Amino acid sequence: MTSTNTIAEPVRPGPDATLLAVHSVDEFVFSVPNLEEARHFYTSFGLDVRNEYGALALYTFGHPHRWARILPGATKRLLWLSLGIRATDEQRFEQHLAEQGISRIAPPHGAGTGGLWIEGPDGLPIELRVADKSSPSQHAPREYPPQHGNFGRSPSRSKAQATRPLYLSHILLFSADVDQAVRFYEDILGLRLSDKSGSVIAFLHSPHGSDHHLIAFAKSAGLGLHHSSWCVPSIDAVGIGSQQMAQAGYEQGWGVGRHVLGSNYFRYVRDPWGSYAEYSYDIDFVHAGDQWPSADHPGEDSLYVWGPALPDDFIINHELPASTTGGQGQPS
Repeated sequence: MTSTNTIAEPVRPGPDATLLAVHSVDEFVFSVPNLEEARHFYTSFGLDVRNEYGALALYTFGHPHRWARILPGATKRLLWLSLGIRATDEQRFEQHLAEQGISRIAPPHGAGTGGLWIEGPDGLPIELRVADKSSPSQHAPREYPPQHGNFGRSPSRSKAQATRPLYLSHILLFSADVDQAVRFYEDILGLRLSDKSGSVIAFLHSPHGSDHHLIAFAKSAGLGLHHSSWCVPSIDAVGIGSQQMAQAGYEQGWGVGRHVLGSNYFRYVRDPWGSYAEYSYDIDFVHAGDQWPSADHPGEDSLYVWGPALPDDFIINHELPASTTGGQGQPS
C-alpha cells in the first residue's frame, strides 16, 4: 500500500455576486523628477518599462496589464490610485457613494475622464473604474528545487536567469491616520482587514480574492508611497533579484528576510527617491469567499521573523516636507 501526504483543498463558497468591493489595484501613478533614473531602476528591477504619452508605464513581461505609470514632476509624489471594479457594480458604487455622503471630484491633471473619482484618506484622489481583475485569484506560482538525487540541484550561476516579476502583489501607503484609512477602505470600498498592529500598520485584502494584502497602510505624518511589491516565483528569484539590483548600483534596501504578517520572503530595494520596490515570494492568499482570521498583533510580530536589522530610514516618508516630519521625513 502506498500513501501520500497530499492535503485536499477545502470546499470554498466561491465569489459572491452580491458583494460590493473593489477587486484590484488597477494602477498606481506617481511622479519623479527624473524619468531616466526611474527607467534605469525599474528596468534593472526586471519590469517591462515602456514610453507612453510622455510618461513611463510599468508592465511585467508576458502580462498585458499596465500596473503603474510614472509622470515627470518636481518631486517624487504619489498622484492617484485607480482601483478596479466589476462592470455590474458601477451603478451600485455610484449609489453607495451617494448614500455614504462621498462627493465626486474632478480627475487630477493627466488622468482620464472615465471612472468614478473620489477623494480618499490623506487627500489621495481615487478612481473606481471598470476593469478586468488583475489581482490574483489563486496562490502565486511557486517553483521548488528538484528532488534529491545523485546530482547537484542548484542552478548554475552562469545559467541563472535574471529575475522578472510576475505581477503587482500590493502597495503600501503612508497615512496620517491608519485607523481612519482602514475604515474608509472597508466601509466605502469594501476591502477587509487581514491583520494590523495597533494604529501603526494595517493590511487589507479584497473579498473577491487577493494576496494577504492588496493595500497596506503605515503611520506617518501624511500621504506617501512607501513601496510597491512584486510577486516572484521562488526564493532564488528573490536572491538573484537582490544581486542584480546591487550590480546595477542599487545596494541599499532591506532583506533578504521573511515577514510574519503575509508570511512572504522579501527583499526591498531602495529607489533614488527613498521609497522601495519589493521582491515578494510565497505570500499568504485569501480566496474569494474565505474569512481570514484577522488579528491585532504585537509590534515585534508586525514586520519580520528573520532577516537583517531594519534600516534606520526604512519608515521615513520622503514625500513630506521636512517641516512636517521632524526634518527626516518621519513623524516628529
